[in-house]
Amino acid sequence: MTAQPPPNGFWAQAAADPHRSILVAPGGESWTAGQLHAAANQLVHGLRAAGLARGDAFAVVLPNGVEFLTAYLAAVQAGLYLVPVNHHLTAPEIAWIVSDSAAKVLIAHERFEGPSAAAADESGLPVSRRHAVGTIPGFRPYRQLLDGQPDSVPADRTLGWVMNYTSGTTGRPRGIRRPLPGKPPEESHLGGFLGIFGIRPFDGNVHLVCSPLYHTAVLQFAGAALHLGHPLVLMDKWEPEEMLRLVDTHRCTHTHMVPTQFHRLLALPEEVKRAYDVTSLRHAVHGAAPCPEHVKWAMIDWWGTCVEEYYAASEGGGAFATAEDWLKKPGTVGRAWPISELAIFDDDGQRLPPGTLGTVYLKMSTGGFRYHKDDAKTEKNRIGDFFTVGDLGHLDEDGYLFLRDRRIDMIISGGVNIYPAEIEAVLLTHPSVADAAAFGIPHEDWGEEVKAVVEPAEGHEPSPGLAADILAVCEDRLAAYKRPRTLDFVAAMPRDPNGKLYKRRLREPYWQERP
Repeated sequence: MTAQPPPNGFWAQAAADPHRSILVAPGGESWTAGQLHAAANQLVHGLRAAGLARGDAFAVVLPNGVEFLTAYLAAVQAGLYLVPVNHHLTAPEIAWIVSDSAAKVLIAHERFEGPSAAAADESGLPVSRRHAVGTIPGFRPYRQLLDGQPDSVPADRTLGWVMNYTSGTTGRPRGIRRPLPGKPPEESHLGGFLGIFGIRPFDGNVHLVCSPLYHTAVLQFAGAALHLGHPLVLMDKWEPEEMLRLVDTHRCTHTHMVPTQFHRLLALPEEVKRAYDVTSLRHAVHGAAPCPEHVKWAMIDWWGTCVEEYYAASEGGGAFATAEDWLKKPGTVGRAWPISELAIFDDDGQRLPPGTLGTVYLKMSTGGFRYHKDDAKTEKNRIGDFFTVGDLGHLDEDGYLFLRDRRIDMIISGGVNIYPAEIEAVLLTHPSVADAAAFGIPHEDWGEEVKAVVEPAEGHEPSPGLAADILAVCEDRLAAYKRPRTLDFVAAMPRDPNGKLYKRRLREPYWQERP
């Protein structure tokens, strides 16, 4: 435990104590702060040599590993935008993000060779701007970005940031672009975000990264932990028993989780649960999807009061509930963060009193954002300085937020947001489909799975063969997690005269028998 406050930011800490262990990679390899610092500095020099300047973007299609964190640290100290890409996406989906973000360099892992190479071709990215960790034909080795570059601190250091992509009702993902302040990174308290959850600098903390770093919150938690001097332990692929082993072995103190992971942990045999010591955990913070109350009760019973919850979006946040808050008010997602404000508005933009259901709006005191190349969407979702992602809920008299429903039509499967409009657009490319809808139905493990409902085109009769033929069109157009698992037929979609689809009428029968 350090008696004096640590220097602000990873880079200053690494310079002060370069030999301190800061990272355990998925394969068990240990990295010191000095090694990671040197790699990040080399990448800055390499990207600048490739022509990138302040405000430019570069994209990564990478698994959890040293290269991902190197990219994050390079971007944030060089005034660049890092664009993390979900490696489960198809080539056209990746190509859209690379093109829309105007990424000048793409760094991909050989594990994702097929879609990454096709996306680079489709987006027209020059071969000189493609780099592979491992070997991808037509890509230059990632090491060429670093080799020969100095590991000295780069000049003109200025704060950069992460530009995550989030989908909307159009089905096309939009980049969340925050303005760069043009000041040195040390002038921004980059680890301060974790203070919301009571997580302090150093203090013997060890952060376990148990979800993909391309997710907004996962990278934000990991980056903040680095800046607070917390060593990271990375998981490449999450497995419930392996997570318990890593917590026990490395005495991990905090992590970010989703309810699906809780569900799978609880399903382990009792002798496996008892085999590992998880008492080092101080903060098991979960979000990204609603957590069933029985699951939350069971996790608190097992892990104790370290099980905490938050509500936020890629655009910002949010609310936070300690275990004590939740036990006092079961079902709440908490009260507003110190840096945010919560409000409930009706459809006419009038602020609603406590206990009244409406649309949840949030306001951040740390600055705003815009949807990249989509001013209409940016303004549509705002009331003054407040923004919404379309969730419904209410505040009680004490300021605790309770969510009643989630974003209209959005599916949340395993903590991942899935947007039906994108799926429906693909289904409608099939000549046998007159109309289509996609929505979430109950799934014991993932929370929800994707269901498709189709109105057949005239002259086409519903059949298992036709359903399989329609579902096949999704295989090359959608990432696996977005594809409908099953498909049902209806004679006519429930639409009003103006064309509005009453999707709730389609969805409700599948949820009526939910326990």
